[in-house]
Amino acid sequence: MAAAEQVKPISYLKSHTTDIVNSFDAGQEEPIIITQNGEAKMVVMSIDAYRESRRRVERMEEQHAFMKLVALGNKEIAAGDAVTEEAFLADLDKD
Repeated sequence: MAAAEQVKPISYLKSHTTDIVNSFDAGQEEPIIITQNGEAKMVVMSIDAYRESRRRVERMEEQHAFMKLVALGNKEIAAGDAVTEEAFLADLDKD
């Protein structure tokens, strides 16, 4: 299906729900954009596509958090607020 064929009015969703579900069961991967009064209002996608998009978002959030930690570490190093590995390990051994 072409991208233009994936934009459907809400009336199509109402009258073809079973067909839409069956198309996803048959392997359709592209989401369907549902419009109301000519304006995009929602997206219908397979559960597999939804789960994959959630996994991607979670990975991106984890990567973003990691990058923030690296940036914070670099900022602390630049400010002289870092300790050597030896000092860190020695401090751990005290406990």
